[in-house]
Amino acid sequence: MITMRLTKALGVKRNRVVSFVGAGGKTTAMFRLAEELIHDRWKVVTTTTTMLRREQRSEHTILESDHKTALEKARSALTEHNHITLAASLSEAKGKLTGIAPETVDALIAMPGVDGVIVEADGAKGRSLKAPAPYEPVIPQSTAILVPVAAVDAVGQPLDEDFVHRPEIVAGLVGAEMGQIISPQMISTVLLHADGGLKSAPPEATIIPLINKVSEDRTEAARDIARTLLESTRVERVLLAAVAEEEPVKEAWGRVAAVVLAAGGSSRFGSPKQLLAWKGKTLLEHVVDTALESSVQQVVVVLGHEAPRIGALLGHRSAELVVNAHWAAGQSSSIRTGLQAVQETCEACLFILADQPNLTSALLDQLVARYRRTLAPIVAPVCRGRRGNPVLFSRALFRELLHVRGDQGGRQVMRHHEHEIETLEVADESLFLDIDTVDDYERAK
Repeated sequence: MITMRLTKALGVKRNRVVSFVGAGGKTTAMFRLAEELIHDRWKVVTTTTTMLRREQRSEHTILESDHKTALEKARSALTEHNHITLAASLSEAKGKLTGIAPETVDALIAMPGVDGVIVEADGAKGRSLKAPAPYEPVIPQSTAILVPVAAVDAVGQPLDEDFVHRPEIVAGLVGAEMGQIISPQMISTVLLHADGGLKSAPPEATIIPLINKVSEDRTEAARDIARTLLESTRVERVLLAAVAEEEPVKEAWGRVAAVVLAAGGSSRFGSPKQLLAWKGKTLLEHVVDTALESSVQQVVVVLGHEAPRIGALLGHRSAELVVNAHWAAGQSSSIRTGLQAVQETCEACLFILADQPNLTSALLDQLVARYRRTLAPIVAPVCRGRRGNPVLFSRALFRELLHVRGDQGGRQVMRHHEHEIETLEVADESLFLDIDTVDDYERAK
């Protein structure tokens, strides 16, 4: 079973502050993340800037309201413990730890011996969805990753106090009536709202919403939320999770681009393959339309040989056309041209050959889905042991792809990362068919 950890899905690096806000499991997520980092031998501080239930803490908890003394105690404790919880005091009446000042968090992460600080920056009284009060959240300015949390089990429930913390504020944010049934769109709106999930977000913080309590019967609702969230450029990635389970992250939704490589001169075929008739269109139109019908967020078409003539076929489509003036130097030059056009917000790219007549949007979606379940650096389809195209590469390998030369395409990079390739088994080998000769074309027809 593939298990994706929160650490990987959030992209947590050393000397960073991760702050959780919202409702529906943020405290559980905070301590699950801490456990993973401790397993990796990090020195971790969990804390709150508001309040935390007294039982939700590490085995070694420091209660200290004085800023300087708190830092000294934390530094000393971390020489003996990998994980400590720091709070200002304990409210016996409320049964809660009271929070430290956000400036103390800023100082903690700058302190030698601290690898990471994880903050709960507001409260939700155990509800699945919330909107912040005027006095919250209290987010440290040093926050590198902000995680707005909501639970998908709110979908289909009435907008009331049973499922929502401060339902009247939520109703105002989403333009709904009290008691109205909560939809995926409502949750997306709350998480993206400047007075909701993004309230007080530091300008430089990476925003990664987490949709919690995702089960098999709630997956589609969670995906609907993710799709809407990714429409905002402020959001880098969306996690579909069940943080209390053995497999904490089910899917990590980032933006994926598709680059259609259509620059070649078709020397073996004798005429431009891109213009071959296929299912009432040209072959290139078929391939580009297939990409546009898939779940990718951007489609780039790389043209070269006879670019004006071939590009005229695609003028009314939403694909972005770019011209590789050096197309004769080989496929690697088209990969470079395509990658340079991929939006910075895309975290992975599918490379599609323009001469694959049997390509389907379903195959593209399956490759993207496998990437979102694994975050593997390379995802490739396989049929009976034979690897084919298209192939997905994560942004982590873009630099290597940009340095490939000649007609190797991505094969050279795949050889260097053979042990990291995630494969997708497909039953129909005809999906891999590409047209090199007239005989290939006649067989395909």
